[in-house]
Amino acid sequence: MPAQPSNFKRFVEVGRVVLLKSGPQEGQIAVIAEIIDHNRAIIDGPTTGVPRQPFSYRHLTLTPFVLSSLPRGAGTGVIRKYLEKDGTVEKWQKSSWAQKREAIAKRRSLNDFERFCVMLAKKSRRDTVRKTLAKASA
Repeated sequence: MPAQPSNFKRFVEVGRVVLLKSGPQEGQIAVIAEIIDHNRAIIDGPTTGVPRQPFSYRHLTLTPFVLSSLPRGAGTGVIRKYLEKDGTVEKWQKSSWAQKREAIAKRRSLNDFERFCVMLAKKSRRDTVRKTLAKASA
């Protein structure tokens, strides 16, 4: 029986870029520098302000980005060079995932009046679209 291809595309591996789900650096990205065991890895984010530390997999989300050929146990300086050479932080900021997270954070920080202004702008846009479609169909 032939082996079926795996459904999984993202694996815990040295060089995998991860998103932190909890802790003081929540929402920042870091790189897996070393795998400790089945529950934890050493992560480091020299360009994003995440200090080198052991972190549980439960509090990480794997991203599609990988620093290929990053040596195991690489130091902060080596990881910084690989991140800058590959432009990983810029790729992450341009990704739709990061942009959605940023939009959600911005939306959550609005006060009552700003939410009211957003509602008015959406009503105005909806009215303009409705009138344009009415003209086009008539």
